[in-house]
Amino acid sequence: MQAKTFSQTKEEALKQRGWRIVDAEGQVLGRLASQIAISLRGKDKANFTPHVDGGDFVVVINAEKVHLTGAKLQKKMYRYHTGFRGGIKERTASQMIQEDPEEMIRLAVWGMLPKGPLGRSLIGKLKVYRGKDHPHVAQSPQPLRMNF
Repeated sequence: MQAKTFSQTKEEALKQRGWRIVDAEGQVLGRLASQIAISLRGKDKANFTPHVDGGDFVVVINAEKVHLTGAKLQKKMYRYHTGFRGGIKERTASQMIQEDPEEMIRLAVWGMLPKGPLGRSLIGKLKVYRGKDHPHVAQSPQPLRMNF
């Protein structure tokens, strides 16, 4: 008799959900974002199921100290449109680090998550903070192991 393929349920995933913490100081943005996306998705767990939100909450601290390689500080552009005619807005990566480093990390992780309802629920589990202080001390987050 052949064994059935394991498929995790939402209820089982909720029981195994934990909290992870990442210090972004000196980390390269893309490598950091890929490890965060893996943890949010639950791909680092043995019972990964693609259609279930089985990952952990991730808290990122020191967002303003993230590192970009090459000339990305001057050349990388973040663009969005207001919805009005001529309403395209753009900022360089150096402006983003000064003004809103939390959004820069969130956008990098968001690009690595699945699109649709599952990805929208996963990005809600990402908490990014500018300094070392965060309000999630009560959850006692464990450090996230980086695989690079």
